[in-house]
Amino acid sequence: MEKRTYSTDREIKALKPAAEKGKSYDVKDAKAQNLFVRVRPADSAGQFRRTFVLMTRLPGAKNTTRFSLGDYGDITLEEARDRAAEWRKKIRDGINPREEAEEEARRKEEMRSHAAAEAATKDKLRFGVVIEEYLSRHVKGQRRGGPAEREIRNELIPVWKDKLITEIARRDVVTLIDTITDRGAKYQAHNVLGHARTFFNWAIDRSKYGLETSPCDRLRPARVIGAKKPRQRVLNDAELVALWEAADDMERPKLTAEGKDATVPAGYPYGSIFKLLVATGQRKSEVAEARWREFHPELVRLLRNRKTGSPPIDWDKVENTWKMWIIPSERFKSDATHTVPLSNEALAILAALPHFVGGDHLFSTTGGKLPVGNFGNAKTRLDGHMLAILRKKAEESGDDPATADLPPFVLHDIRRTVRTRLSALRVPEETAEMVIGHAKQGLARTYNQNTFDDEKREALNLWAARLRSIVSPPPTNVVDIRTVQNA
Repeated sequence: MEKRTYSTDREIKALKPAAEKGKSYDVKDAKAQNLFVRVRPADSAGQFRRTFVLMTRLPGAKNTTRFSLGDYGDITLEEARDRAAEWRKKIRDGINPREEAEEEARRKEEMRSHAAAEAATKDKLRFGVVIEEYLSRHVKGQRRGGPAEREIRNELIPVWKDKLITEIARRDVVTLIDTITDRGAKYQAHNVLGHARTFFNWAIDRSKYGLETSPCDRLRPARVIGAKKPRQRVLNDAELVALWEAADDMERPKLTAEGKDATVPAGYPYGSIFKLLVATGQRKSEVAEARWREFHPELVRLLRNRKTGSPPIDWDKVENTWKMWIIPSERFKSDATHTVPLSNEALAILAALPHFVGGDHLFSTTGGKLPVGNFGNAKTRLDGHMLAILRKKAEESGDDPATADLPPFVLHDIRRTVRTRLSALRVPEETAEMVIGHAKQGLARTYNQNTFDDEKREALNLWAARLRSIVSPPPTNVVDIRTVQNA
C-alpha cells in the first residue's frame, strides 16, 4: 500500500490509475478512520475506478475485512465518510453491515419481484386485455360477430381499455351509456349495453378474473336509455329514385394490387351493395359478405365468361334453377340455409360485378380476399348524394331546393321498405316474410321444410317490376305492360 493520503475531492480526482495491470493501490482518508480509496488500473479507453472502501475487523475476527462503500462519482466524499462512520458504529454493535446490506438488497429484490408480479397480474385484468380474449373466444365466428366487434372496439375499448375489469362500476356503465344516448344514438346505446352485459357475464363464468358481480346487474335498458321503440322508417318513391341514382355516384375506394386490374361498375362496391339490398330485401351482412360459391356454378360461369361489350343477357331464357342465391346457414340469422330467387334486376347488378382471381367475395377492395366494411362512412356519402339529387329534382320541378329533405334512415330500413312494398303488392304475408328471411314460427319451423322458392320468386319479380317503374319509369306515352299486369 502506498503511503499516501487524501482529504479533498481535488486530491481524489488527481489520483492516477494503478500502473500495473491487474493490481490496485489504496489511498487513506486523512480525516475518516479506516476509510480508503482503492484505485484500479485504466481500461483500454483510459477510464479507471476509484472505490471507497472501509477496512476494519469484525468483532471476534482475526483478519481485517474490506467493505466496499461505492465508487467515487456514484457517491461523494462526504457521503462515503458518513457511510463509513455509520458502518463502524454497526460493527461495534456486533452487526455485519455487508450481510445487512445483502439482506436489504434481497428484501428489495423480493419487493420488486412481488410488485412486478402484481403489476403483471393487474395487466392481465385490464379491460383492454380481457376484452381481446372475449372477442377471440366468444365473439369471433358468431353470425353477427363482425358488427358486434366493431361496436365494442368503437364504443367500449377506447373508454375502458386501461381500467381493471374489477374496478369498472355501475356508474361507469351508466356514464358511458348516457354519453352515447346524449349524442342521439339510442339504438346504439341499447346495443352497447347488451355487449357490456354479455362481456361481464362471460368474465364471471370464466372464474379467472376475480370478478364476482357484473356492473350491469339490475341495469334495465328501458330505465337507463328509454324504451327501444321499433323503427318504422320506410323510403318513399322519391327516396328510392335518389338512392338508386346515388348508388352510381358513390366514390370508388382504392383497390389493392390484387384487384386493381378488375373492371368494376360505377359506384362499386358500396353502390352495388345498396342496389342489391333494394332488389332483394336481404340483410346488409348477407349481401356485403356474399361469395360467388353461394350462386349456381352455371350462373357464375355465364357471368364470368361474358366479354366486354357483349349484349345484355336475356334472363328470361336462363333456367330458374341457375337464378338462385343460397345463403349458407353459418351466414344466416336463424342458422338455416336461406334461398333467394334472383329477379332480373338483381341479376343485372350481379352481371356488372368483377370476378377476382385471389378470392370470391363479390364486394371487395382486396381482390376478393375480404369483404368490404366501414359502412358508416359509405352511408354518410350515400346520404349526401341522395340529398343533392333530391334538391336537384326539386329545382327541376320548380320547387325551392332548400325544402328538399332526407329524414335519417339506416340501411336496415331498406329491408323494411322492401317488406312493406311486398305487402302493397298483395304478396301473402307468409311469402313476404320468407322473402326477407324471417323464420317460420311454431311447429311450422320444425315440420314444414318447404322453401317456397316459386312463391318467393314470384314475389321478388313483382317487386322488381315495381322498382323498375319507380327508378326507370317509361316515357309518359308508353305503358309498361309488366307493371300493369303486376299492379
